Amino acid sequence: MRASFVFSEVMTGLRRNVTMTVAMILTTSISLFLLGVGLLVVRMIDKTQVVYEDRVQVDVFLTNDISANDKNCQTDPCSKLRTDLENDPAVESVTYENRDAAYKRFKEIFAAQPELVKLARPDALPASFSVKLYEPDRSDVIIQTFSGRVGVDAVTDQRKYLDSLFQMFNGVRDLTFVIALIQAIAALLLISNTVQVSAFTRRTEVGIMRLVGATRWYTQLPFLLEAVVAGIIGAVLGVGLLVLVKMWFFDRLLGGLFQSGVIRPIEGIDILVTAPWLLLTAVGISAVTGYLTLRLYVRT
Repeated sequence: MRASFVFSEVMTGLRRNVTMTVAMILTTSISLFLLGVGLLVVRMIDKTQVVYEDRVQVDVFLTNDISANDKNCQTDPCSKLRTDLENDPAVESVTYENRDAAYKRFKEIFAAQPELVKLARPDALPASFSVKLYEPDRSDVIIQTFSGRVGVDAVTDQRKYLDSLFQMFNGVRDLTFVIALIQAIAALLLISNTVQVSAFTRRTEVGIMRLVGATRWYTQLPFLLEAVVAGIIGAVLGVGLLVLVKMWFFDRLLGGLFQSGVIRPIEGIDILVTAPWLLLTAVGISAVTGYLTLRLYVRT
């Protein structure tokens, strides 16, 4: 089989059905782009979860009388609470934060919103214990043990706030995958139609080749490669879209969250890791769809 013949047939097929080829490339690129976005969101979630696993804590907020009168936690019931927390086998460390320290941290967190800082008062923020656990998923033990104790106003688990954040990310990821699946179905139909039309327009020359002894595989390979080439071009365009979206959407719109450490950023290495999977997906889908179309619908 001469490579030059196969190459010329592939180029001829792509030019002859240029509108369907362009539609197939664009649909494939959008589908792979959405799939890539979903994979990038997954990587972002995974990296963010790793960071927060070491930071997640249980906050034990103290009552107003302790917050106002025992800044150094030297008398009961504050000192008794700290001792009990430190002696709990599930607790790794305990950090006490008085009202003044809480107000200082509040001003640092919301430094970009001076109007909100002006509205807050130091006496509105309670003193608290930040409790780090050996096993963060066992926070219910601390909540059950210390809720309702004398001097305790409330016990909150930071994981519930993180769960809400990750649920939002997971929703974005799932929506992206659903749209990508719909686009993939459209791409499959376009690939199938393009292969069928390409084979139909060249049915006479293919028939002549079969009469002079060419095998079915020899006559069908150019059509198969047309689908694969279009899929590769679509994958390259999809990766290009990912780069643009990273630069113009993630880095600009979410740049503040990235810099503050609330969310781990999407980096260039993430796109480099994702790109080969998109390319393999494009080649696999194009090759399988083209092959099945030729075997089931095209008699050449």
